[in-house]
Amino acid sequence: MKLKHCIALSLMTSVAGLASAADAPIIGLITKTETNPFFVKMKEGAQQAAKLQGAKLLTAAGKADGDNAGQVTSIENMISAGAKAILITPNDSKAIVPAIKKARASGVMVIALDSPTDPQDATDALFATDNYKAGVLIGEYAKVALAGKPAKIAMLDLFPGHPVGITRHNGFLAGFGAPGINAKTIELIKTADVVCMADSYGDQAKGQTAMENCLQKNPEINLVYTINEPAAAGAYKALKAAGKEKSVMIVSVDGGCAGVRDVKAGMIAATAQQYPLKMASLAVDAGVSYAKTGKKTSGYVDTGVTLIADKKVAGVESRDTAYGLSACWGK
Repeated sequence: MKLKHCIALSLMTSVAGLASAADAPIIGLITKTETNPFFVKMKEGAQQAAKLQGAKLLTAAGKADGDNAGQVTSIENMISAGAKAILITPNDSKAIVPAIKKARASGVMVIALDSPTDPQDATDALFATDNYKAGVLIGEYAKVALAGKPAKIAMLDLFPGHPVGITRHNGFLAGFGAPGINAKTIELIKTADVVCMADSYGDQAKGQTAMENCLQKNPEINLVYTINEPAAAGAYKALKAAGKEKSVMIVSVDGGCAGVRDVKAGMIAATAQQYPLKMASLAVDAGVSYAKTGKKTSGYVDTGVTLIADKKVAGVESRDTAYGLSACWGK
């Protein structure tokens, strides 16, 4: 009898374990690429949250920035696999919308991470850095740090039409004091202080080329805004080759470990740090909640931004690089 009881108990435990695994909510994460440190950290945050929540995490990524077709296929595969929520950093904010509509029509909650879709309400929610605020912070810092000297600004942007690039660019100019700009301004603004605008695609080599071209147009540039820290590293390289690295200030956005180290080394004056791990973990929590309760998260969720600078300036709140390195991502 005891043997039969043990066998029965073992079978019941096994069945319960299988039922528990079968009941685990399935959450999908689709990033722009697999190799960018920002998205590597995002995936890490999603994995940590899924483990804590007892959820099954499916992951996929585009082959490269701009790979919309790969992301569409990933959405379709995740719907077929039974995902209750899909988290996505869209490679193409407009072209991905039909696939997202299909997912939502089938009962899947879709959350955009980092970058909004166009229109933003094509997804149920957006979990992201306040990119406008990130730009404002570095603009305010640069304005005070210049100490009244006339500015000749180079703007190393992302690429035409991208909402993150537009909001960071305009936020910087608003923080620097340009009037008539707000978070809803949809075109790239150019003020009298801006003597050069160029696209860097967030890439170091392209950032270097863009900076070289800007210096040829106006050698008197004394302030450089960059869309991210790889572009800033490229700009610094061009400035150093021209012997201008000590007379030109660079400000940027991201907060990756390499970028924060560049702030510590004096190559970048200040950067606005964002938090991809938090972004993904909060979104996974929202996805699991929806799977369990049917209640969707909606609207915009701000995942935080902090100005990182070792040289403080009056009236602009910042944290030093020791803090930045404790909260950074990438190598």
